[in-house]
Amino acid sequence: MSLSSAELGILWPAFIAGLLVTATHVPLGMQVLERGIVFIDLAIAQVAALGVIVADYLGWSPTGIAVQVAALSAALVCAALLTWTDRRWPQVQEAIIGVVFVVASSAAILVLAKSPHGSENLKDLLSGQILWVNPGRLMYDALFYGVILALWFGFRERLGRIGFYVLFGCAVTISVQLVGLFLVFTTLVVPALATFYSRRLRLLKAYAVGVLGYAAGLLLSVAADLPSGAMIVCAIVTAGLLAAFIWRAPAL
Repeated sequence: MSLSSAELGILWPAFIAGLLVTATHVPLGMQVLERGIVFIDLAIAQVAALGVIVADYLGWSPTGIAVQVAALSAALVCAALLTWTDRRWPQVQEAIIGVVFVVASSAAILVLAKSPHGSENLKDLLSGQILWVNPGRLMYDALFYGVILALWFGFRERLGRIGFYVLFGCAVTISVQLVGLFLVFTTLVVPALATFYSRRLRLLKAYAVGVLGYAAGLLLSVAADLPSGAMIVCAIVTAGLLAAFIWRAPAL
C-alpha cells in the first residue's frame, strides 16, 4: 500500500502520539495488573474527561492552560480519593473504582446534555481524534511523559501507593486528551495482559504489542477509510492475542 505525502503528514504525528502513550502506559499497566485494579484507568480517565467537559461548558478555550489544569486537578482529586479508599477498604477497591467511573460518566452526560455539540464531544473523548493530533504539542507531551517515565523507573519502589496513583493520574490526564479513553484503556491493559505469562523480556514484548498495534491500526484505518481509534483498538487486541499465543506456546 502506497501512501501519499498528505497521508504521511497525518499519520506520522498520530504514530508518534501512539508511541508516547505506549511508552508510558505499558509499564503502568503491568503495575495495574499486579495490583488487581484493572479499571482504575477508566475511572481516572473519565474523571479527567469530566474536568475537560466542565471547563468547556464554562467557556474556557479547549487549547488553553485552564482546561489542562481542570483536567489534571480532577484526575488528582480522583487519585487521592482512590488512594484513601485503597488504604481503608482494599477488599472492595475494584468495586469503588467502578462506582467512580459510572458517576463520572453520568455527570459528563448530564453536562454534555446542555451542549449543542455534546454527542460529538463525548465521542471525541471516548474514541479520540488521533489522526488530528497537533504536531506542535507532541514535544511538550514527550517531555511530560519523559518525566513520568523517569520517576517511575527511577523511584518506583519508593513511590508507594499515593505516588503511584498521582503518577498514574498525571499520565492518564494527558493521554485521554491525546488519543481518547478507549485507546488509553487498551494501551494500558492489553500489552500487559498479553505478556502476563511471559516474564522473560516481558517489557520489551509488551512494547512490541503496543507499537505493532498502533502502526497496523493507523495503516488499516487509512486504507479502509475507517475510524482510526476503533481500528487501533482492534489491532492492539489482535496483536496481543497473537503475542499471547506465540509466547505461551512452549509452555502449553
